[in-house]
Amino acid sequence: MLLEKTTRMNFLFDFYQALLTDKQRSYMELYYLDDHSLGEIAESYAISRQAVYDNIRRTEAMLEEYENKLCLLEKFQQRKLAIEALTEGIQNGTLSPNEQIQMLSKLQEWD
Repeated sequence: MLLEKTTRMNFLFDFYQALLTDKQRSYMELYYLDDHSLGEIAESYAISRQAVYDNIRRTEAMLEEYENKLCLLEKFQQRKLAIEALTEGIQNGTLSPNEQIQMLSKLQEWD
């Protein structure tokens, strides 16, 4: 569960980091990308662990809210699955040219 949450937060951060403040971006990078502890982040910013924890939790909630409204991660995952299915179908010869075109058209609709 923890690994799944970390992976999800990393994806959400990749998609939405431009919408965060510099401080939020910095805390998230240190916590999720660089694997720093709350204590290490707090020490480097001369603030309490609780302040870091609260900021990270609020930022996580914001990222989830952005995803609920914009669905960038969901669309990315759908595209990835469709590309994998298309690639497999082409390699195995199980998709007709018409089916390939339909799948490509569907991918374009998600833009």
